[in-house]
Amino acid sequence: MTRADACAGILWLGATFYALFGGADFGGGLWDLVAGGAERGERPRAVIQRSLTPVWEANHVWLIFILVVLWTAFPSAFSAVMTTLYVPLALAALGIVLRGSGFAFRKSIEGLGARRVAGATFAISSLLTPFFMGAVVGAVAAGNVPAAGDGDPFSSWLRPLPLLTGAMFVASGAYLAAVFLVGDARRAGDEEMRRYFARRALIAAGVAGVAAAFGLVELHAETRYVFDRLVHEGLPLVVLSALCGLGVLALLLAAARRAAAPDSRLLRPLAAGAVIAVVWGWGVAQFPYLLPTSLTISGAAAPPDTLATVIVVFLAAAVLVLPALGLLYWLSQKEMLGE
Repeated sequence: MTRADACAGILWLGATFYALFGGADFGGGLWDLVAGGAERGERPRAVIQRSLTPVWEANHVWLIFILVVLWTAFPSAFSAVMTTLYVPLALAALGIVLRGSGFAFRKSIEGLGARRVAGATFAISSLLTPFFMGAVVGAVAAGNVPAAGDGDPFSSWLRPLPLLTGAMFVASGAYLAAVFLVGDARRAGDEEMRRYFARRALIAAGVAGVAAAFGLVELHAETRYVFDRLVHEGLPLVVLSALCGLGVLALLLAAARRAAAPDSRLLRPLAAGAVIAVVWGWGVAQFPYLLPTSLTISGAAAPPDTLATVIVVFLAAAVLVLPALGLLYWLSQKEMLGE
């Protein structure tokens, strides 16, 4: 394995963590959006608020990590993506800012009308931001980002595959969030909310599955290189993702037949496994390209000393930062964090 390959692995590791934690974070906002009016949506919104408050800022550390590694280790790929896909990237960045502001202010701001505006800003941004992020990923996977960075700022992502990928990002985040919220409701002893989010996990899983199926059709039509590698080299990961997804569906359906809530201790690992397998399946399908099929990992790599520095800094962060983040999530799951 070369230094460039190691840095690409670090980049994909960051993408994996962001897909899990950032995706669930956005998904919580989506369920907030569709929870209903003030009275009807009070209880589910309370569960979502309690779940997101301790960790929502930490979840987006992974996005910063991805951008820094891409910029430092693969500057030409960073430049190509930013100069071609600046429209959806700018919209996603705006969504992140508005979403954070809405979440922070909706609880402390005075006045019912202002709180509703802040809540609506948070919820709508939670839908639009992952959609635009998914469109960026879909445009990259489709090979619509040339190495020179002179791609069209609109037609590069306003195509079926990027738009379907955006929809899949939204559905996957909603799926993860609902599964995680099942566990949060269980710990709180709220069986009604546990069943509430289990039903929504089932709906989101179905939508994500449909979006993924159509995405595969468009992948075949728009980028045969990635599709062929996905169904050959990446096939074990595709199968693993499908098996994890089917396991979640089986648990949810079995619980629905018994009019009971599913066991979240199995749901969470299976849901996370399905998403992790998709992220790494994408990486295997693109290899050895960062921008299929115009820019390889080695061709986009920074000088060897820079790559070595990225690896050393990552190892130091793994020792110093990851345990702190792990402690934060553990304390949050144990509900040992105050307001």
